[in-house]
Amino acid sequence: ISAWLTKHKFSHRPLGYDYRGVEILQVKLDEWLSIVVALYAYGFNYLRLQCDYDAAPGGSLISVYHLTQMRDQPDQPEEICAKVFVSRTNPQIPSVYWVWKSADFQERESYDMLGITYWGHPYLRRILMPEVGLVGLSVKTMWYLISMNYKMP
Repeated sequence: ISAWLTKHKFSHRPLGYDYRGVEILQVKLDEWLSIVVALYAYGFNYLRLQCDYDAAPGGSLISVYHLTQMRDQPDQPEEICAKVFVSRTNPQIPSVYWVWKSADFQERESYDMLGITYWGHPYLRRILMPEVGLVGLSVKTMWYLISMNYKMP
């Protein structure tokens, strides 16, 4: 996939392969939407998983997308993993909801847990945590409090 993206002049960085042989790509934030459309046109018609994680204290937040080609041979689908690194101070990524509807719940969960805002998502609001009474963001706040040896009242 990386060779195909390079051939068509899509900027990305190959990060190797996971333990199952799935190629992992790093995509720049400003290239994300054009690469999403290209991957969909290439045949990646199923967003299997979208998740996010905190790379390191004070570091980037990373939104991860596992895409699959669902074709006539469902027992051997082609897969790819794309990672988008975003700033902790202003974590915003264009939503892929309009390409893969399965991003709905998953992007909302990422917003709820780490505070990444997905531009263009039609229903972006908390899905697991309460809207009121929560100071900060649940996962980042929790780890901050643990690192400061904060004792819960």
